[in-house]
Amino acid sequence: MAAVELNKDNFDEIVSSNNFVIIDFWAPWCGPCKQFGPIFEEVSEKHADIVFGKVNTEAEQELAAHFQIRSIPTLMILRDQIVIYAQPGALMGGQFEQLIGKARELDMEDVKRQVAEHQAQHQG
Repeated sequence: MAAVELNKDNFDEIVSSNNFVIIDFWAPWCGPCKQFGPIFEEVSEKHADIVFGKVNTEAEQELAAHFQIRSIPTLMILRDQIVIYAQPGALMGGQFEQLIGKARELDMEDVKRQVAEHQAQHQG
């Protein structure tokens, strides 16, 4: 499946209705973004069960600000609406595939438990 263009109008709906979403925050003027774009598209074709989305940070400054995107490209992975990975920098195809493999292996029940514990500790 080709990457979906995400914007402030469709972002919440796409993320909330899919349990595995990978997002590429990019900009048209960004050299590394242009290099990573074809890799992102190629990998998206191999994983039909994952939604791949792209956020143009120039056009969607509110989304970029909400996620505190300071450097592009930034790759973000969400499972069950929880951000499990968010790092700037372009990846090579093999690295990207390894990252997806690790994201698939995560025990999301354990992640949810850890998130709940963290929130409980910081509520004061």
